[in-house]
Amino acid sequence: MRRRPSVPRPARGTPVLRTGEQVAVRRIRWTLAIFAVLVLATTAKLVEIQVLDAADLAAVSERQRARTIELPATRGRIYDRDGDVLATSVQAATVYADPRAFRATETPDGLEVPAAAVAADVAAALAPILPQDAATLTERLEQDRHFVYLARQVPHEVGEEVRALGLPGIGVLVEPQRLYPAGPLAGQVVGFTDIDAEGLQGLESVYDTVLSGTPGTLLLERAPGGLDIASGVRELSPPEPGTDVVLSLDRDVQYVAELAAADALERFDAVGASIVVTEVGTGDILAMASSPGFDPNDRGDEDPSDRRNRAVTDVFEPGSTQKALTIAAAIEEGVVSPSTTRSVADSIRISGSTFTDSASHPTAQWTVTEIMERSSNVGTIEIAQELGPERLDAYLRSFGYGRPTALGFPGESGGLLRHHEDWWGTSLPTIAIGHGVAVSLLQLAQSYSTIANDGVALPPRLVRGTVGEDGRLTPVPSPAGERVISTTTAAAVRAMLEEAVHGERGTGGLAQVDSYRVAGKTGTARKPAEGGRGYSNDYIATFVGMAPADDPRVVVAVMIDEPRPIFGGLTAAPVFSEVMQAALVALRVPPEGAGDDLDSALQLAAEHAARIASAEVAAADAAARAVIEGGPGLVDGGEDSDPSEQAAGDADPP
Repeated sequence: MRRRPSVPRPARGTPVLRTGEQVAVRRIRWTLAIFAVLVLATTAKLVEIQVLDAADLAAVSERQRARTIELPATRGRIYDRDGDVLATSVQAATVYADPRAFRATETPDGLEVPAAAVAADVAAALAPILPQDAATLTERLEQDRHFVYLARQVPHEVGEEVRALGLPGIGVLVEPQRLYPAGPLAGQVVGFTDIDAEGLQGLESVYDTVLSGTPGTLLLERAPGGLDIASGVRELSPPEPGTDVVLSLDRDVQYVAELAAADALERFDAVGASIVVTEVGTGDILAMASSPGFDPNDRGDEDPSDRRNRAVTDVFEPGSTQKALTIAAAIEEGVVSPSTTRSVADSIRISGSTFTDSASHPTAQWTVTEIMERSSNVGTIEIAQELGPERLDAYLRSFGYGRPTALGFPGESGGLLRHHEDWWGTSLPTIAIGHGVAVSLLQLAQSYSTIANDGVALPPRLVRGTVGEDGRLTPVPSPAGERVISTTTAAAVRAMLEEAVHGERGTGGLAQVDSYRVAGKTGTARKPAEGGRGYSNDYIATFVGMAPADDPRVVVAVMIDEPRPIFGGLTAAPVFSEVMQAALVALRVPPEGAGDDLDSALQLAAEHAARIASAEVAAADAAARAVIEGGPGLVDGGEDSDPSEQAAGDADPP
């Protein structure tokens, strides 16, 4: 008999679930499971949002509600040596807009936010104040951007008037604006900045990192419509102002130099003029002027070339001013002395080319001093032949030829000087008298400063130091000097250059300065033809010299481009006299016989300079007429006014 399987009985006390109750229990369990999953998912999402992605989401939130505005730093000032301001920054107003205020937006939860104002209405209110065209302003207000400038660096009063309107979406910032109180004075040296106060040219560019400072920031909170939240977060990180820079320039001397350069353009119908004034013993540049010039406050329709500092960027053949260096090298090497006599004809033939003095004369016995005084090409070439190309090349480089100075000015030229191994037959005689070589006016001034400074070359300097927040001047390191010629040789060359100005046969008579002895040299050189082959019919006139001759304090170099008449003794020399007079008075250099009453002597010297200015002009005009008409007495008769055929050949090798 088959037995039925036994069914276990529930334990005593255990409830017995019916079918409906079992279904309900399963549903509850599923519900709890689903709820647990949701809780876990929510928790995971919260962990992701609040922990893992917290930084990224906070940044997104900040970008949505915050706006960061950069606050420009106040740029440092630029002063002259006496503390007169050449460049500064003034507070101006900048008007900006948030175009989102002029269009409807929608918040993340779907709430529509209407425009805060109509762009055309706001533009109409701003147009007469800024002033700008209303249609143009409307177009800018309707751009798809968060921030637009409407007007930059307008007068402070304009900004206050805009602020008073309380227009939605419109803000006003205080922004520094670069200003040059002296106008065009030293404009090519100081340079200028762009509207964002970044240096573009001149010393503004060279010292941009020193002057610019560190910008600050302003953080503002805004509503979904783009309007600022008045009670929102406003975080300010103030800008750090830039450092002030003090130059070596003397404002008074710079003014006289620029006036003299501009006057030379008009008086001699020239195309350009440059002047450099340096202080002996320091290398400080007291003035550096070029004409035509420009006003950095108003850079409009002027020729961009007028912004160029020609005294360092342009080069020219120095002509007879070179002879002082050639003779200095020969004296230093013991080839000649000031009293050495040479038989000098009016012409000499070398390597198939003929070199001549500009004025015909019979063969004569001249001392080296007389050769310098008369500016004899032939006599100088004979001395250079004894010196030789290798030594002449070495001394010219020691005087600063063939390389930029240590000034570090933008666009500075190093000039042109071939290595002596690349010279050919006519190079030595040509270079000895200042052709076949090119220098900047600053290089020429530096070479004569070496002679004035007892043979020690000092790098030129435009910046004396910086001024920090404490108001103290931190001077730049004093430049180290390098001896080029001995003290004895320098004194001998100065004495010869003094004869070239005050001597009976000197070519630089119009460079004389009342109450001071001057040592200097004239120069006249033809300009190379465009394209680099041969010479044109235009000339460069120069004069460079020092005073007082026995103990020089100042060197002045003058270059006039294409003057009429062409001679340096007639054009550059009187300009030198005017500028040198101002420099000596500015440095309070006592005139000869001043005695104890220095102030009275300086006042008399300044007054006399003003009186003789018109006399110098008349003398120059009379001398020019004598040259043109072939009358007696060439004022510049000893100069190499025409470098002759061999110079053209030297500029362009066969």
